Amino acid sequence: MVVKVNASHILVKTETEALACLTYMKNGKSFEELAKEKSLCPSGKKGGSLGWFGRGMMVPEFEKPCFTAKKDDTIGPVKTQFGYHIIKINDLE
Repeated sequence: MVVKVNASHILVKTETEALACLTYMKNGKSFEELAKEKSLCPSGKKGGSLGWFGRGMMVPEFEKPCFTAKKDDTIGPVKTQFGYHIIKINDLE
């Protein structure tokens, strides 16, 4: 059972913007580069890194896919009260 997740994310306002980020990545742009350019979250300056977090530390809509994913998965768009996220799972414990 996964206890902690190390993840990065890109936060944008619309689902269309989130889908565009996925397209940019498919065309070779790095997740970190996109986070720095597009993310509305302060973590964007660090390539989207949120570091390690445990259960109950994030809003449920964000947390649930993180704890069911595999290492190196890219998930999204995921809608929360903050906007739309593209989430990259860096590591699991």
